Amino acid sequence: MSTVTGAKVLKRFPAGSPRGSWPAEEYAARRRAEGEPATVVMDLRSDAFLVIVTPRDAD
Repeated sequence: MSTVTGAKVLKRFPAGSPRGSWPAEEYAARRRAEGEPATVVMDLRSDAFLVIVTPRDAD
């Protein structure tokens, strides 16, 4: 099992939706268009797609 340490969940979408992950992917795409590095992941425990932002590494 892997976790994303420090990830911020922007929004949750139920996996049982008739459209599957598309609402989550569409939401993440809008966030990326605004410059936010959003990613969609599946949370098996809650059976939901999560749109997350991971912390950027400080160089």
